[in-house]
Amino acid sequence: MHAIRIAAALLTLAATAAAQTPSIVDGTIEQRTVTGVLEREFAAIMRDAAGPAWIGYAVRGRERSSGDGCWDSRKGGQRVTPVRLEGSSELFVLYRVEERAVGRIQIAAPDCALDLGGLKLHWLTNVTPAASLEWLGTFTRGETARRVADGAVLAIALHGDAGAVDRLIAIAREGRDRQVRSSALFWISQRAGDRAAGTITDAIEKDPDTQVKRQAVFALSQLPRAEAVPRLIDVARNNRNPDVRKQAMFWLGQSQDPRALAFFEEVLRSR
Repeated sequence: MHAIRIAAALLTLAATAAAQTPSIVDGTIEQRTVTGVLEREFAAIMRDAAGPAWIGYAVRGRERSSGDGCWDSRKGGQRVTPVRLEGSSELFVLYRVEERAVGRIQIAAPDCALDLGGLKLHWLTNVTPAASLEWLGTFTRGETARRVADGAVLAIALHGDAGAVDRLIAIAREGRDRQVRSSALFWISQRAGDRAAGTITDAIEKDPDTQVKRQAVFALSQLPRAEAVPRLIDVARNNRNPDVRKQAMFWLGQSQDPRALAFFEEVLRSR
């Protein structure tokens, strides 16, 4: 009986390891356990790499997908086969590194076989969601290429950990790059719940860039209609920036909500 228990435990461990290790095509994979700060692990790998390579790990995604199969973030989440009927709660976060720098951040479903194009994948285990979010956040501070920053925001947004929302709100409020702030606002509208409206409204009122304000109005339109329409009406009626008011009017028109139509009638009659 003792031997059976040991065998069962070993099988469980093997199954867990298999679930966390991706299938690869045209390349090699090397596993290493993270024992310290994630940034240091990356620095060590990049220091010793002879050429371009990939570094990746698995974290819990936003929700367990059912029937989503394999998808690719570069193709707008387009699904490909195979389809795992029970889905998966994992998310693969992948970094392409070259010349001691991260040049691309990509996400993938665990059902995907990763085609490495002949490169090596350094697969990290024991990566916590908090460590992943902290590391990804370093790419949103305005010191990296736009493509890398966009990939970092997307990866943060798809983390299942509650800290992802805190990170998105911090980026929306403090990010140096207007496109990064805009991307964070969109994702806040998708997943921040009760905290979304306040953060988005703050951006409309306080962000110094009109383009970000316009994106914040769009993010406002993505909230549940019961909340979005009254807030859009308030922006269209009271905001001091004419471009922002115009954007709010546009999204009110797209809503086809009776409250929006009543507001338009009010505006027309007052002229």
